[in-house]
Amino acid sequence: MLNGELHSTIHIDMTVVRQIFEIMMRELLILRQNHIYRLCMVLFPVFVIVFFTSMMDDGVPSELPVAVVDLDNTSTSRSLTRRLDAFQMSKVVARYPSVSEARRAIQRNEIYGFLYIPKGTTDKLLASRQPKISYYYTNTTLAAGSMVMKDMKTISTLGSAAVGQAMLKARGATDRQVQAALQPIRVDLHQIANPWSNYNVYLTTVMVPGILMLFIFLISTYSLGTELKFNSSKKWLEMADGNMLVALTGKFLPQAIIWLAIVFGYQWYVFYHLGFPHSGSPWMLVLLGVMQVSASQGFGIFAFGLMPSLRMSMSISSLWAVLSISMAGSAFPVMGMDAPLQSLSWLFPLRHYWMIYQACVFNGFPLIEAWFHFAALAAFMLLPWLVVKKIKNAMLTYVYIP
Repeated sequence: MLNGELHSTIHIDMTVVRQIFEIMMRELLILRQNHIYRLCMVLFPVFVIVFFTSMMDDGVPSELPVAVVDLDNTSTSRSLTRRLDAFQMSKVVARYPSVSEARRAIQRNEIYGFLYIPKGTTDKLLASRQPKISYYYTNTTLAAGSMVMKDMKTISTLGSAAVGQAMLKARGATDRQVQAALQPIRVDLHQIANPWSNYNVYLTTVMVPGILMLFIFLISTYSLGTELKFNSSKKWLEMADGNMLVALTGKFLPQAIIWLAIVFGYQWYVFYHLGFPHSGSPWMLVLLGVMQVSASQGFGIFAFGLMPSLRMSMSISSLWAVLSISMAGSAFPVMGMDAPLQSLSWLFPLRHYWMIYQACVFNGFPLIEAWFHFAALAAFMLLPWLVVKKIKNAMLTYVYIP
């Protein structure tokens, strides 16, 4: 009796494996015949990876155009202009005779900011009468505006420090006394994990995975929606003997393998070829890539199950993926958002991916430090269980409506 049951179980298992294999072969044929899959699964992801890493190849934007309005026109004011031009992030491209002309240049997007040195600045400095040096910058482009603001603020501080240094030395002060007077507190800055302030390191590592998740969302919903569109859903289910789990496994396993190849290729390119800092184990990168692909496919299938329509499910997926880039917390910290938005951020897979990456890859902490985010990605991976019956019902009874 036991031998008969064992033989029956083995037979059922082999049948399921054969069904999954046949559906996988069918899916590979679909992937080969439909150009959209080649574009969205290979060409566009590779383009996105190369585009973002090449766009910020220098790490930090450099030689941002700024201008100077120098009405003082002395050796001291010209020295400030040369020092501003010597900074890596700023380049003095023009000198205007008035503030109004420099302001119009900012409005025409010719410069990101300008330094205004009024007449009599040097005389007031030498007389210790605290002259005012103004700087104006645009925050229309937040990163560029903040960078040129930092340089111009530093120049203003250096100008007063240079005059102070000359006056103290003239009075016979030693170098140590001069330094103590000009800089009472010395700042010892340590930028952990990204000491270069490299924009490529912290922007590419969230933008590229976010866009890859967008492609995975869309392809997952598209591949299910086209079964209805081309009236092939019943044949697909027949190959699995009506077992929706077998049908989904066979359909999405080839896609998962392709996505994993893209994700692992991206990880090798940025962490080993470009040398992005990573303190975690290589196996952590492998685990994070697997969870990224599985959670993204799970959400895409779930989106179609909620709204079994090609157009509506793809709209939901694209909206959720675009919002996730803002809700991940890389550009604007989640803790600074309103309480409802902080709660909403847990519903985006990219948020959990980003938190695991920060803790376990960027800073090298053990996985236990980010276990809740790992569990959240596992929950996204299991979301299709909630809509399996609805997807099966849609494949058997729904009629495609353009």
